[in-house]
Amino acid sequence: MTTALTLAAPADAPRVIDLMGSYHEEVALPYDDAHRATVVDPLVAGSPLGAVWLIGPQRAPLGYVMVTFGWSVPLGGMIGWLAEVYIRPSVRNRGIGTEVVHAVAVSLREAGMKALHAHAGTSDDPAARFCRKVGFSGAETVLLLTDRL
Repeated sequence: MTTALTLAAPADAPRVIDLMGSYHEEVALPYDDAHRATVVDPLVAGSPLGAVWLIGPQRAPLGYVMVTFGWSVPLGGMIGWLAEVYIRPSVRNRGIGTEVVHAVAVSLREAGMKALHAHAGTSDDPAARFCRKVGFSGAETVLLLTDRL
């Protein structure tokens, strides 16, 4: 792999939150920095529920990858959810996203993870196209239902 990928630590939280802000603004998500900190702080502090990787130079990252973790009875083990992937617009379309998602997937597989899932709004939105490009396939028979607690 030619692009640096670094597991984010607590000192990296401000950089991750800044990148998340850029991503959330770009895709019109209504989150503020307080919400982003609530999401990021446990993950960079070593929570077993997920992780964030910085892409590129740690002090001036090009983007980030966030994966959350869960357990699957059908798959018999840990699964991950590709929660967010963001690459700064100025460096997109160079294969960086593909390279880093593949590297994260390989690392997680080597750690025993059974599958990596991703959410996409529709089958033709940019997130869905990206996920298919990096190797995800559709599960048209699955309906995700949520009970907000």
